[in-house]
Amino acid sequence: MASSRKWATTISFAASCIYFTVIIIQIPLFSVPCRSGTCTSPIAVTAPHLMACDLFPLVAIKALVYPSAIANALVKNEAIPSYSNLKLHDPSAVKAADAIADLQRLEVLVGSYLSVAGAFCGLIKPWRMSFYGVLLILWGLVKEIILSKSASPNLIYIHPAMSIAVCSSFLSLAKDVRRMIRSCRGLQIVKEKRL
Repeated sequence: MASSRKWATTISFAASCIYFTVIIIQIPLFSVPCRSGTCTSPIAVTAPHLMACDLFPLVAIKALVYPSAIANALVKNEAIPSYSNLKLHDPSAVKAADAIADLQRLEVLVGSYLSVAGAFCGLIKPWRMSFYGVLLILWGLVKEIILSKSASPNLIYIHPAMSIAVCSSFLSLAKDVRRMIRSCRGLQIVKEKRL
C-alpha cells in the first residue's frame, strides 16, 4: 500500500491541474456585473483591471485570455481566432460608475486575482492562495446576493461548476490531503479492531 505522502502528492498534483484548467479555459463559475459587462470567471474579472492599470503589457494579457478563446471556438465548432485579432475590453470605455461598482465588489476582485495567481503558482508548488481566492469570491457573491435584494437576481449567480473549483483548490493542498488520508486510515484501523 502506498504511503500517505505519495497519495497526497498525487492527489494534490491532479487537483492543481484540474484547477488550472478550470481557471485558464474560463469555465463559468459565477455571473457578476463588471467593467466588461458580465464576468463569469476570475480571468474575466482580472483582465480588464490589468489593462486599466497598465502594469502588464497587452501581450501578457492576451496570452492569459487566449486559451479560453481557443476553448470557446472548439466548443462552438468555429474557427480558432488568431492571436493578433483577439478582441479585449477597451479600458477607456469604462465609466466612473463601473469602477465604483467594482470597488463595491472588492472581495470578488481580490479573490479573482488570488485565484488566477494561485492557478499558476499551483503548478509549481500548491499554496493556499487559490483556495483563499475561491473562498473570497464565494463570500463576495453571497454577500452581494444577500445585501442587494433590490437588484435583479439574474445579475449575480453562482454556477454549479464553482463546486469543482472549491474542491480542486482544497485538494491541491498536499498537507491537508495527507491529514485526511491519515484520518481515514485511522478510522479503518479502528473499525478492523472492533470486528
